[in-house]
Amino acid sequence: MTDNRSSSALAPVSVVIPCYDCGDTVERAVKSVAYQTRRPAELILVLDGPNDSLLKTVEALGSRYGEDWISIVALDSNSGPSAARNAGWDIASQYYIALLDADDAWHPRKIEIQLDYMETHPEVSLTGHGCRLLRTTEAPASIPERYRVKYPSFARALLSNPIPTRSAMFRRDLPFRFTTENRYCKDYLLWAQILSSGYRAAVIDLELAYLFKAAYGEGGISGHLWRQEKSELDNYRRLWRDAVITLPLLVALVLWSLAKYARRVAITKLRNLRAE
Repeated sequence: MTDNRSSSALAPVSVVIPCYDCGDTVERAVKSVAYQTRRPAELILVLDGPNDSLLKTVEALGSRYGEDWISIVALDSNSGPSAARNAGWDIASQYYIALLDADDAWHPRKIEIQLDYMETHPEVSLTGHGCRLLRTTEAPASIPERYRVKYPSFARALLSNPIPTRSAMFRRDLPFRFTTENRYCKDYLLWAQILSSGYRAAVIDLELAYLFKAAYGEGGISGHLWRQEKSELDNYRRLWRDAVITLPLLVALVLWSLAKYARRVAITKLRNLRAE
């Protein structure tokens, strides 16, 4: 049955969700967008490669929530989430873009709170917020009416990603795109490029997005961690090649990144030992 709620108060936001092997979770993600207190004006689902079963699933979601609200883009081949996000970005019609992964979800007030901040602070081009790990039996947390806002600098962004992808909202007209050279940590590089170009970012100190598995190393996939690490190191090299950072800073960042990687591997191994 189609969701027939009034569209008179639609938010000027295009939501982009890359979809790949997500038939079991995409409905939860879409539902969390559809039932926002300020519903985004459009939702773009980008199928990252041919998948007849997934296509049927998202078409059914279109019928349920409104085919005039959900747009479906099917890429010819599996190109990774960065290419999928770029494809959604390219066809988005609204002033702001918000990103969500198909296995994550949002608090019902996410768009309301984040959009209100961006509309009242037009000097800020990129925002994010906190995230919370949930298990399926948990209910969403209540949201305080007052919150703090932090303003990450370019230097801060070099040390760690200040804006998880599932929390990102930014102006559609920013002259950037996700790089598609590899499939990991490309949000991290994009935020660094935006901040190094003089645009302002803000992070709202509220947990407005939910993930349902650990941010890294869930299940002990150490090979996945190493691919992420190689991509982060490549991000630093790219910033150096583009003369955004100096060679001494590149060396320091590589050492810092390798230390973080070692810590993640240790935490993952300890988590798996406890689960046995």
